[in-house]
Order: sequence, then structure tokens, then C-alpha cells
Amino acid sequence: MDVRLTNEQQQLRDAAARLADELGPGSVQGLDDAARRARLEKTVDSTGWRSLRSDGASGVEVAIIAEEFGRGLVDVPFLGPVLADDLRRHLSEDQQTWAIAIGDDAFDAHGLKQALVVRGTTVLSAEIGEAAPGADLTRGFATLAEPYTPIGDLDAEPIERGYALALVATCADLVGTARGAQTVAIEYAKIREQYGKAIGSYQAVAHLLAESQALIEGSISVLRHAAWAVDELAPADAVRAARIAKIYCARAARTVCETAVQVHGGIGNTWECIEHVYLRRALTSTELFPVSLEEIDLGLS
Repeated sequence: MDVRLTNEQQQLRDAAARLADELGPGSVQGLDDAARRARLEKTVDSTGWRSLRSDGASGVEVAIIAEEFGRGLVDVPFLGPVLADDLRRHLSEDQQTWAIAIGDDAFDAHGLKQALVVRGTTVLSAEIGEAAPGADLTRGFATLAEPYTPIGDLDAEPIERGYALALVATCADLVGTARGAQTVAIEYAKIREQYGKAIGSYQAVAHLLAESQALIEGSISVLRHAAWAVDELAPADAVRAARIAKIYCARAARTVCETAVQVHGGIGNTWECIEHVYLRRALTSTELFPVSLEEIDLGLS
């Protein structure tokens, strides 16, 4: 396994990072900027990244974009559509943008009309209804209108690989979210002063941030292996790698985001501080396709 990115993959990362930096919300107030969000939606749609798997992209390339979008709190659908595309490509040649159902709700469904529903090896479609409540301020849930319409049946292998990709994509979002929260905390620690010195100069704060960075680096390591495994290992092994990554990345991201809030002190507990947006996104990604230690210990696939 070679975890180094190719030149093309690095260019993809750079493009996704630039888009997230230029058109992501940037602040809590920015979440309400309808004009910005419309530009972001138009730009993401024009990239064709929502149909990456139909275009032959690897799990690594999906993870690259998901990570940068998590870091920049990109608040238009990507994760749901790219996961729906991964399964629909086996049944249809069109590349329409659909959300994906998680439980009885559609996820990452803002502005979309159809959702993909998976029941065992059967794939169905459902119309997206009203918005459903959720903690994440950057990605929305919506109800599904019954009855669902069957699209077709898939073999076990694409279903398993699709599940592995779903775990990997949420892991990548967690890693990106942790990176974004850490960056905000570091920048704050550089400028916030107490007793005439930047708080980042004190060991109590510096050590917290260093520990968070170590967690992020560990998350990147397990994520890259799991993303590679999606296409390169047997389905059961790919799922196992993705489950291990999901547990590690979820726990690490929560710690990093909560530490970032703590570094901000009292202001970290205010609505205006963007750290709670990162934390909300991390907690939501943790509960998307959740994994327990027992599943890994038992070697379930």
C-alpha cells in the first residue's frame, strides 16, 4: 500500500480546499448568507464531484474531497449524493443528484428531490419531503414520502463496498472537521492574550493543542488505509478497515472539537464562536453509519 497522493489527487485536494476556503461559511453568521450558499451550490454542481464514482474515481479521491469539505464546513450536499451515486451507477447510467437515506430520513438532502433507500440488497427510490430536525447546522435531514419505488437488486459485493465507502466518507468528514476546529483554535491561541502573553505560549494550552494534533495525525493514517481498502481489498476486509477507522476518527474528532471549544475559554460556549458548528458536524458524522467496538472484535462484515 502506498499512501502518497498522486499529482492528480493532490490537484484534486487543492481544488477542493480552495473551493471550501472561498465559498464555505467562514463564520456562524455566514451560514445564513443565501447568496454565498447559492454560489457554492452552483460551483459544487459544476465540478461533477457528486458523481465521482460513476466517473471512475477511487475511494481515496472521494475521501480527499470529503475531508476538505469537512474542514471548510461546506454546507451544500456532497456526502449524501456521492454515496447514492456509488450504488446507483450499478443500476442506471444517468448521473442525477440524489440524497441517500439513513434510517427513515434522507441525509444531506437540501434542495434535492429524490433519495436512495437500501434495504438488504434491494435499492429503492423515495421522494424527499419536509426538513427534519438535526444538530448539524451545515447538512440537513429530511423526511421520506412513502411508498418507496424499487429500482433493482444488487449483489452483496457492491453493497458491502458501498458500506465501506460510506464509513470512509464519514471518516474523512470527521478528519476534516477536526482539522478545521484545530486551525481555528490555534489561530485564536496566537492572538488571545492573558497576563501580557498569547495563551498559546502557556504549556497548559500548548499541550492541549499538541495532543489534538497527534489525534488528527493518527486519524489521517487510519483514514488513508481505509480509503485505499475500499477498492483494493476484499469487501469484508474493506469493511473491517473502515470500521476501525470510523471508531478512531469519531473519538478523535470529538476530543479535538471539544478541546478547541475549551481553548476559546468562555467565548467558546457562545453561539458566535464557530467551534460549536464543527462539534455539531463531528457528532452528526459519528452517528452516520455508527460502529461499535463489538462489531470489530467479532470480525463482522
